This record gives sequence, structure tokens and C-alpha cells, in this order.
Amino acid sequence: MVQKTAPDSTRRSERSRRAIYDAALALVTEVGYAKLTIEAIAARAGVGKQTIYRWWTSKGAVLLDAFLDLGEQASRAASENAGQAEIQTEIPNSGDLEADLKYVMRATVDEFNDAKYDAPYRALAAEGLLNPELGAEFVEKLLEPQLQLYVRRVEQARDAGQVAPGIDPRIALELWASPLAQRWMMRSGPLTHAYADTLVEYALYGITPRPEAP
Repeated sequence: MVQKTAPDSTRRSERSRRAIYDAALALVTEVGYAKLTIEAIAARAGVGKQTIYRWWTSKGAVLLDAFLDLGEQASRAASENAGQAEIQTEIPNSGDLEADLKYVMRATVDEFNDAKYDAPYRALAAEGLLNPELGAEFVEKLLEPQLQLYVRRVEQARDAGQVAPGIDPRIALELWASPLAQRWMMRSGPLTHAYADTLVEYALYGITPRPEAP
């Protein structure tokens, strides 16, 4: 007699969760956040509406988790392509602060210009302004961890004597990160690697004339 194996509920739940993430990300790109609904996500994912409500309280919460998962998958894929056993979660420290910041800022430009990131990121940023609870979660889970990468890299540069000893890393990072985010959000100009490089140069060296070396 063949003994039947009980269904693996953990595997089934993970398949459902993955289908929900994929559905939320696809739909927000296709129809926009305003027309995104739990019902539409459930239908696209092939799950019951109650399955979604069992894990999330709103479409914004679903989208946030889906976007976070998208970022984790991208980081994992990048690490595997680079032959690394673990996901790299820090800004590279080559000893050259300018080069390291330009490297990460260019990668951010590429992400902002990628359609699969653009629509959900815009939706979450905009909804976070109207929904304080989601906004706080957006900052805590997505924005703040990204900003802390810059904080730690500036601290390393400060400790190495590459920037002024009294510099506040959190204020410093806003000199290059905030203009990039503003241009992306408002679509006030093209997002290019050259623009990212210029932001880093202006932040590190200022815009006033520097005396020529003797």
C-alpha cells in the first residue's frame, strides 16, 4: 500500500505569496495604483481574496512587501552573478569615496529608469504621503535601510580622514541622494549617469572656485 504524503502547506503558502507579489507588481504597472485592488490582485494571482487579507491589511501593504521582495531578488541575483556566496549589503569601500558613491548612484539611476521598479516605487512614495501608517513603514523598511548604507560609507571616509571630521553623514548624503530622488519623482530632468556623477562631485567639492595648485 502506497502511503500518501500530506500536502506541504508551507510550500503552498510560499507559492501563493509569490503569485500575489508578481500580480501586485504587474498590475500597478499596467493600471496604476489608483485602480489597483485586492480583488484584482487575487484574481491575477489565482487565490482567494481572504488569502490576501490573512497576510496584509491593504493593497499598499501588499505592494510594499512585493517591492521589498523584488529588491531582495535583484540583490541576490547580482551577488550570484558576481560569484559571491552572500548578498552584498554595503556600499563598496575601495578607499576612493568619490568612485564608490558614483558607482552606487549610477546603479540607482539604472533602477529608477527600470520600468519594473519605477511604477511600484512611485506608487508607494505617493501613497505614503497620504497614508501615515504606510508612509512610516515605507521609510522604516525601504528608505531608511538604503540611507544607512550611505551613512556608513561616509562614516568610513570620515574615519579615514577623507572628509571633514565634524561632518554629519546624514546631512551629507542628502546633498546627492535628495536631488536625484527629486528629479526622478518630479520628472524635472533626465536621469543619467552623468547627472549622478555631477551630484557627487558638487557634494564632495562644492561649486565655488578652488585655488589652483602651485
